[in-house]
Amino acid sequence: MKATGTFKPVKWDEKAYDQIAADKKLTKASVELAFTGEIEGTASVEWQMFYRHSDDADQHNTSATFVGLMRFDGTLNGKAGSFVMDDRGTFDKGMLNGNLTILPDSGTGALAGITGKANYHSATSEVVFEIEYELS
Repeated sequence: MKATGTFKPVKWDEKAYDQIAADKKLTKASVELAFTGEIEGTASVEWQMFYRHSDDADQHNTSATFVGLMRFDGTLNGKAGSFVMDDRGTFDKGMLNGNLTILPDSGTGALAGITGKANYHSATSEVVFEIEYELS
C-alpha cells in the first residue's frame, strides 16, 4: 500500500554539542512535525546532525547530514496507530532529502505489524512525504 502527504515542523529545539570549526559542527535537534494528507497526525523525532557547512545568516547556504528516530502517531490511509522509523538524510543548499525504514515490531493499534519504507523531499517550505508499507 502507498500513501502521500506533507509535513511541517511545529517545534524545533536544536543545540550544538561539538563546534568542529567555524562552519562545521555537530548538533542534536528535538523536533515535532505535523502531517497532513493520506498520512495525518504528529511525529516526534530526535536528529543527530553533522553540518559540513553551516551559515546562520542564510540557512539555504547550509549543508548537513542527519540520522534519527521518528515516532509517528495518527492515521495512515484511515487506520489509527503509531510506528517508529529510522530516518537518514541530507540538507544541501535548500534541498531536503530523507529515507526512512519502519522499525520491526514498532506498530501499535490498527498499524500493528506494519513494515515498509518512506522518503521525503523538499525544495520549498512544504515537505512531500511518501510511504510504501504492508500490514500483516
